[in-house]
Amino acid sequence: MHVNKVHRVTTIDRVAAGLGESVDWLYDVAIEMDAEDGVIWVYGLGEEQLMAFTDFGIETLVDLIKIHKDDPTLVKR
Repeated sequence: MHVNKVHRVTTIDRVAAGLGESVDWLYDVAIEMDAEDGVIWVYGLGEEQLMAFTDFGIETLVDLIKIHKDDPTLVKR
């Protein structure tokens, strides 16, 4: 039996604030991530949905941020 070891996730808004980045720009960078990369979609009522990250996902996102800052043409700010 598989046991999920993720016990918390952090919303994109909180990650953006902690990293000093724009939520919109961070969303554009993170949209290329998959569940294996540590991104999770949280669905609320109606059409409400929110991107969130595991701890591993935040590490992956930080690596992607570096890549995108090294080549700003990948995503426009």
